[in-house]
Amino acid sequence: MLKFDHLTLRRGARVLFEDACFQVHPGQKLGVTGANGCGKSSLFALLLDELHADAGELRLPPDWVIAHVAQETPADTRPALDYVLDGDAELRALQRQLAEAEAAQAGERIAALHVRLEQVDGYSAPSRAAVLLHGLGFRPGEETRPVDSFSGGWRMRLNLARALMCRSDLLLLDEPTNHLDLDAVIWLEGWLRDYPGTLLLISHDRDFLDRVATHIAHIEHRRIALYSGNYSAFERLRAERLATHRAEYEKQQREIAHIRRFVNRFRAKATRARQAQSRLKALQRMEQIAPAHVDSPFHFAFRPAERLPSPLLRLDRAAAGYVGTAVIEGVNLDLAPGDRIGLLGANGAGKSTLVRLLAGELAPLAGRREPAKDARIGYFAQHQLEQLRPDRTPLAHLLALDPGAREQELRDYLGGFGFSSDQALAPVAPFSGGEKARLVLALLVYRRPNLLLLDEPTNHLDLEMRQALALALQDFDGAVVLVSHDRHLLRLSADRLLLVDDGRVDDFDGSLDDYPGWLAERSRAASRAPRAPAGEHRAAARRDRKREEAEQRRRLQPLRRRLETAETELERLQAERAGLEQRLADPGLYGDDRKPQLKALLLEKADLDRRCEAAEAEWLAAAEALESVAPSA
Repeated sequence: MLKFDHLTLRRGARVLFEDACFQVHPGQKLGVTGANGCGKSSLFALLLDELHADAGELRLPPDWVIAHVAQETPADTRPALDYVLDGDAELRALQRQLAEAEAAQAGERIAALHVRLEQVDGYSAPSRAAVLLHGLGFRPGEETRPVDSFSGGWRMRLNLARALMCRSDLLLLDEPTNHLDLDAVIWLEGWLRDYPGTLLLISHDRDFLDRVATHIAHIEHRRIALYSGNYSAFERLRAERLATHRAEYEKQQREIAHIRRFVNRFRAKATRARQAQSRLKALQRMEQIAPAHVDSPFHFAFRPAERLPSPLLRLDRAAAGYVGTAVIEGVNLDLAPGDRIGLLGANGAGKSTLVRLLAGELAPLAGRREPAKDARIGYFAQHQLEQLRPDRTPLAHLLALDPGAREQELRDYLGGFGFSSDQALAPVAPFSGGEKARLVLALLVYRRPNLLLLDEPTNHLDLEMRQALALALQDFDGAVVLVSHDRHLLRLSADRLLLVDDGRVDDFDGSLDDYPGWLAERSRAASRAPRAPAGEHRAAARRDRKREEAEQRRRLQPLRRRLETAETELERLQAERAGLEQRLADPGLYGDDRKPQLKALLLEKADLDRRCEAAEAEWLAAAEALESVAPSA
């Protein structure tokens, strides 16, 4: 087992953590969390013997094999498959020894090495490496490409595959999802759950931690505290501890009240049954987790847009791609204020192409892109981090946007994004990826957009900043189109899901929780379907889909009417309750001479609360009835 015995670690004069005492047993999967700079990566360096304890002791079994993801990929002309196979050092050593034994014609040695190769499953190693590459998003045939032909993000995936290839006792993963899309994240979750060794995982992805971690090690105030359970369980315990301080408790109540107001507004307006329920549950969960984040250093909000035309932007039978080749085609999409759209689809299917088309970075190859005259687009993409001026400070970047603004107001604004007084005046050049991403977001928010296009905005952002972004998006009055592998953010921010697949952009009417099942079914169908000419297959599939959709609409019409009636009644009752609560907010109502009137209003409110609960139950029942008939419609 891993044992931390009164261990203290410093970097220079700064103490990262001290007197750490805990044990990690074989097979446990430990999520390591804490603010940026608290010592998470240094903890990994300690385990890799790159740093040494300043006091106390770290004990781990001497025969343990430790695997981790290299941060750099050398210029390498070998095929990707060979590079990944190198992750299994014992396999490669056996292969070298076998080649030497065969050259020497040492028959007995050759036989012994073949037995050992069988024991380490060496003959299936190329197949296992190919499975890792496929799971992480590489396409068939790419395993033969040289390593140095891949971009930086794809090389990081190769490094991850190489670490997973190692038959390790201890696996160290530092933000493994940063360069992955949602499909690869879902695959990696399953792989890590089945991993038989001990796992230490640094991640800012709440859903990923919930599905993989069995314990949480949280670094805070120079201490490491170990919690049993996943990240959600840790949040509940931390919230209880923070609530013992009265100031934090009062702040918690304000956060909960703010979120609850939005939940109530959304509940009455939700119209898409399956995804609406998924988002409603996620929003209600925000009420539960808000207390665990009241001490976050990040607090910001989108200022109201100057104008909100409708639609903000329209695509009419649009096609987009590169060098005359369409990646997506026939796209019809209207974006109006209040729209919340999440994009799903495999890597390379065209999600980023669609976002770039919406942003105006790509001109349509066919059809039309029609932005409103007053559309103001806020576009976040990873390549924009490189457009920051390295010699400028965060404050100078803001002043370039608004030369007439008061400096103190801009510094207060930057404080909400975690840029303290010193950092607001520091050049951007040495900033980390997370700090640059926060600054790009700060500049985007300051421009007061009415259409947000967010392509993987959470890469490099820690949990607290992701939470702040999710909260800010709730009150944003424009439209949002979001691509993200962070399912927590997708659930909170999207009430309509679009699937980008096979060159088309269509509604995905299931919830986000249905998406892994859709991926699995597509994979099974692809493995058993006979190969048909692409044009013939697409035409037949579209004819069948149109016929099924027409029949489905006929069957679902009564259930949809029931759902609409329930929504109307729920909205009416909630409006009535809001009026009653406004009357109850009158201070004069609580005088001694108005007690009878107060009592009558309280009884009326209790009755109205019961009717609202009944109406909400009918709305959920109608939505569930609709889903039971059409689970994927």
